[in-house]
Amino acid sequence: QVQLVESGGGLVRAGDSLNLTCAASGLTFENTRVMGWFRQATPGEDRSVVATIIWDGGAIYVRPSIASRFTISKDNAKMMVYLHMYNLRPEDTAVYYCARAPRGRAWDSWGQGTQVTVST
Repeated sequence: QVQLVESGGGLVRAGDSLNLTCAASGLTFENTRVMGWFRQATPGEDRSVVATIIWDGGAIYVRPSIASRFTISKDNAKMMVYLHMYNLRPEDTAVYYCARAPRGRAWDSWGQGTQVTVST
């Protein structure tokens, strides 16, 4: 069973940097294709993708509108996925979720989320 736990969120000021961590368990190269970060700015709205990384390869995708400020990385041995956020803006305020997509399927495992709040 895959479990995902996010950490690292908090209250920061505009222009600050923040690193989020997703601690995973139960991941293998056989059962996991992609790991990703999503965010949800307000309750009820859809979660939008922030960045993804191929678990057994490393190729990454970052939403183009934030690609100059965000990046994603991983440590397979530690089963960790990281979101590195720089020059944060108030519009980055959201709950950030870690997620897993198995091979050939949609996102099926989610963490509980970590709140990031960026003040002016």
